[in-house]
Amino acid sequence: VDFLSLGASWGALPPLVPVVLVLLLFVRVFLVAASITDKCGRVPALVNSLCFGIGSEHHRQLLVEYIRSSDAGFYVCDTRLTIGIALKFIYVWGAIAFALA
Repeated sequence: VDFLSLGASWGALPPLVPVVLVLLLFVRVFLVAASITDKCGRVPALVNSLCFGIGSEHHRQLLVEYIRSSDAGFYVCDTRLTIGIALKFIYVWGAIAFALA
């Protein structure tokens, strides 16, 4: 796309570079937090696969139930941030940005 034929000047692009970088970093932080939340969902299975010695099955099961009920992860406005929610959020804001552009 030739920006000059659309009436845009090259002088308008440099101020947009920091904004685009900040938005890309925000998206990256959002996705990394969501992936950590998804990894927290796999911790009970990991703990359940460990062997703590003879007779520790009951205590291990209590630990697994405690981890599962704590529902660890990142929350935004009391909503658990998962990869699916992060991708929906990015998709919606991307659609809004293209609609306004």
